[in-house]
Amino acid sequence: MDMNSNNTPVLTDTASITNSRLHVRSSLLPYSHTGATFPHGMLLTIPRKMTGILEDVRSCGWLDAMKSSSPPPRNLTKDVNHGSASPEADNTYFNWLLKYPSALTSFDQITNYAKGKRIALFLDYDGTLSPIVDNPDCAFMSDNMRAAVKKVAEYFPTAIISGRSRDKVHEFVGLTELYYAGSHGMDIIGPVRQSVSASHNHPNCIIKSTDKQGKKVNLFQPAAEFLPMINEVLKSLIECTKDIKGAKIENNKFCVSVHYRNVDEKSWDLVGQRVNDVLKSFPRLRLTHGRKVLEVRPVINWDKGKAVTFLLESLGLNNCDDVLPIYIGDDRTDEDAFKVLREGSKGYGILVSSAPKESNAIYSLRDPLEVMEFLKSLVVWKSNPLKSHI
Repeated sequence: MDMNSNNTPVLTDTASITNSRLHVRSSLLPYSHTGATFPHGMLLTIPRKMTGILEDVRSCGWLDAMKSSSPPPRNLTKDVNHGSASPEADNTYFNWLLKYPSALTSFDQITNYAKGKRIALFLDYDGTLSPIVDNPDCAFMSDNMRAAVKKVAEYFPTAIISGRSRDKVHEFVGLTELYYAGSHGMDIIGPVRQSVSASHNHPNCIIKSTDKQGKKVNLFQPAAEFLPMINEVLKSLIECTKDIKGAKIENNKFCVSVHYRNVDEKSWDLVGQRVNDVLKSFPRLRLTHGRKVLEVRPVINWDKGKAVTFLLESLGLNNCDDVLPIYIGDDRTDEDAFKVLREGSKGYGILVSSAPKESNAIYSLRDPLEVMEFLKSLVVWKSNPLKSHI
């Protein structure tokens, strides 16, 4: 159980992890609609002693978890940025900045470390490149942000890693210069490298393909076997929540998102209970929390951190002393990527947040506007190292 973001109970990978970066061994048989063999080592086992804990969380903890997963109150976020917060909130935020310094005020420190290194850039979408909005279908990025991302991708290999489906986030971003990883990294389109499938021992997950521009790419889908199950759950969740005003079910291909941002708080427990009731029939699926969203995912050892490692290896940049990965994200699911970069001292995680919360990131930015400023600063630094970023 992961408690590290804002002390909210979240069902996460509970199996022991081997020394391999991308695999665990498991005796859990995969869900297979067709009888095909699931790639070796990708499934997780939930220890028996954890089952009771998870059942307790399922039976009585969802409402607290859902409340804790909501964005912080206004007076601790936007008002702090505009100088109208209470002195206590102001002090809390600026004390937090001592632990997670702004990536803008620390820009010289970051670029000094980056001298002589190749930067690889990884970006979340919602809350990072676009604002959080009531309707997830309307989370559009601005033209200025799109231009900034396009420009930075001219200088650094850049990937978007999102909980949304890969097709959906590609539709939002609309740039062909990037690599895309949807469904929290369970659906990746990346460059072709023959060594990738062999080194990870899961060639069944990798499909050689051609993108819309005719460029050869790899499609990596480690949870492909779960698609029939995900589609079954999707239909069940749509049916069981249709009478809850404001509830929205989003199909993210290899995971399903249950948005309750527009649901009356008095009905949040009903949303959680309905989702829990559906999942009782699917022990090989797990439930995690985001910002006013419940997310149903396959129980496999794969997350945004694994996606970062995979993309680095696909780009031929993993385990290189002259590479500096930078990951920018705002949500709990981004913590897996922050953790990968922190534990290996490989690069920098940058948390996008205007309110204090614990994180595995090193630096912080307040909102998408500051993210855009940071991206523009990287371009200026790379194109003219002698020119100040301010």
